[in-house]
Amino acid sequence: MGLGERFRAAREERGLTLSEVGEQLRIRSVYLAAIEEENWKAIGAPVYIRGFLRTYARFLGLDPEEAVGEFNSASGVAPSSAPAPEIRISSGQRSMAPLLWIAGIIAIVLIGFVIYVYVSPPRGVTIAQQSSAPAVSPSAAAVTAHPAPRPQPLLTRTLALNVISASWLRVTIDGKVSMEGIFPRGTSKIFHGRTAVVRAGNAAGVALTIDGKRVAPLGGIGDVAEKSFSL
Repeated sequence: MGLGERFRAAREERGLTLSEVGEQLRIRSVYLAAIEEENWKAIGAPVYIRGFLRTYARFLGLDPEEAVGEFNSASGVAPSSAPAPEIRISSGQRSMAPLLWIAGIIAIVLIGFVIYVYVSPPRGVTIAQQSSAPAVSPSAAAVTAHPAPRPQPLLTRTLALNVISASWLRVTIDGKVSMEGIFPRGTSKIFHGRTAVVRAGNAAGVALTIDGKRVAPLGGIGDVAEKSFSL
């Protein structure tokens, strides 16, 4: 009985089809059929033939080295110095591997960008804090005999903010940033002014009231929302 016939007999003895064996070994059934027919040209290079022979033989309970030795003798091809690797990955899976690597790299870059945007300290906070205190010239400090008239107070209202679920926030009162960063649940703050702009990275996690009156939610969970108010 030839080499291919022994493979076919062992497979049929187990009641398996070529498709069933190919699915389990991740080897195309046309290559398994080529082994059973000893059609080595259909497989290609001897290194692939030896790899398929070893994998198929182990699966059927045959001696893999005996099968490879018989192939070498019949084909007249000298065996390589290193054993041929067992081949378990189909050609379709090999062609998909580079695409999977590229997709993984793109996903890592996108995740890093999102973390940088929402976690890194915003640049505008330092500038706003430094510019909040007006510079006083020496001449202005020296004028004390006639103090400037006290300006009339502007009508302002009260904006109360409560964080009910952790969120990134930026609150701008009358054109100046008064609060910015990532704040945990339970954070609360009160602002006074004439205008307010509230931007939240988790819109549903922020509760607002103006002069004690509840304001409609800015958005849903995880939504990035911004809304302006006249106080």
